[in-house]
Amino acid sequence: MPFIRSAEAVVHEIHGGRFVSYVRPATGSRDLAAWRVELPAAMSGPTHTISAEETFYVLTGRFRLTIDGEAAELSAGDAAVAPAGSALGVANPGDQPAHIWVTTRAGLTAELPDGSTLAPPWAR
Repeated sequence: MPFIRSAEAVVHEIHGGRFVSYVRPATGSRDLAAWRVELPAAMSGPTHTISAEETFYVLTGRFRLTIDGEAAELSAGDAAVAPAGSALGVANPGDQPAHIWVTTRAGLTAELPDGSTLAPPWAR
């Protein structure tokens, strides 16, 4: 299945964000997972520690990304790389939604502030 149509994307909502999953093992990928995250205005997700490297590419809008305590506001066309094991924070302090394309290894997990582990279905 090398082609994934938009109608085949699966939507997940958690921590105030919307994750639209395209590439994952369930759609034919062996090693990668990729999705579009939609961050509404004035939202902030919990800081979490990621098990695998993640890349971010801003499609529209602006958002604040914090990697191991270093923060930057990114705009459309900007990109970032978060290394495996880093603490990651995502927020949209603005008044417009932001859309980001995210890519990682299939099977990514995230440790949440309460010590629980999230295995996001958009990366499975």
